[in-house]
Amino acid sequence: MKTTALFCLGVLLVFGTILAAQTPGPCLGVSRTAYVNWPQFHSDVCHTGYNASEVVLSPSTVGTLVLDWKFRTGDSVFSSPAVANGVVYVGSYDHLVYALNAATGAKLWESTTGGFVYSSPAVANGVVYVGSTDSNVYALNAATGAKLWSFTTGGYVVSSPAVASGVVYVGADDGNVYALDASTGAKLWSYGIGDSVSSSPAVANGVVYVGSFDGNVYALNAATGAKLWSFTTGGYVGSAPAVANGVVYVDSYDLNVYALNATTGAKLWSYATGGAVYISSPAVANGVVYVGSHDNNLYAFHLPGQ
Repeated sequence: MKTTALFCLGVLLVFGTILAAQTPGPCLGVSRTAYVNWPQFHSDVCHTGYNASEVVLSPSTVGTLVLDWKFRTGDSVFSSPAVANGVVYVGSYDHLVYALNAATGAKLWESTTGGFVYSSPAVANGVVYVGSTDSNVYALNAATGAKLWSFTTGGYVVSSPAVASGVVYVGADDGNVYALDASTGAKLWSYGIGDSVSSSPAVANGVVYVGSFDGNVYALNAATGAKLWSFTTGGYVGSAPAVANGVVYVDSYDLNVYALNATTGAKLWSYATGGAVYISSPAVANGVVYVGSHDNNLYAFHLPGQ
């Protein structure tokens, strides 16, 4: 039964000032201006979940945050919003993808899919890419919401697309990772894993990193889809890997958070939490790894003495 959701983006605003404008380079998370976009899941194609340019919010100011606006959708919102060029893009259980004015919350357009939209949109070159449980990946005109193309997979698409170098990388519940031409939607390659891929791919240095419900983390050649390595955990891997400085951070339903060598897949470190962590995706910032767990804790890991 449908419920009504309130989607609030007050966290994006301080004293009524929206943080939006130019996009930082891939995986750098850094811009020399305070105004940056957040164009896809966890900010960049490496999924670091970090904006090093944020200078307005701080421990001394965040306590004064106030709600600037809220927008009512027709159902629950599990999709994480993307922000690009003063527009917020987000999906909903009501089968719609929304574009909202980031400063006011006014609806600019909505676009209908045939299923729930868990997937978080990715915005690149004036196009919004997003998946739906109707088994399709959609490319929408960012200004109008008009459908430019769609690609049909064999299962639900709850994975959030990553867009890099003109290619859309996304997983599907049919057990495949897909690489699609960002302009046309044509399939460039697919890699069959054999179990659900709800994990959102991360892309770094010509490699696609993704988890699967078969318990493995995979590294695939971004140009060909060839497997470079895989690492076996003891449970489902539904979270999105984060890649930073040659290390892949990912968690698993086996209750562990892992750090893997990005080149070889060798385990560098792991930590056993008190609960399943296969959904929460790690964020990496300033030498600290953050991840949530089903044991009701948020964990932060850092090097001793730092």
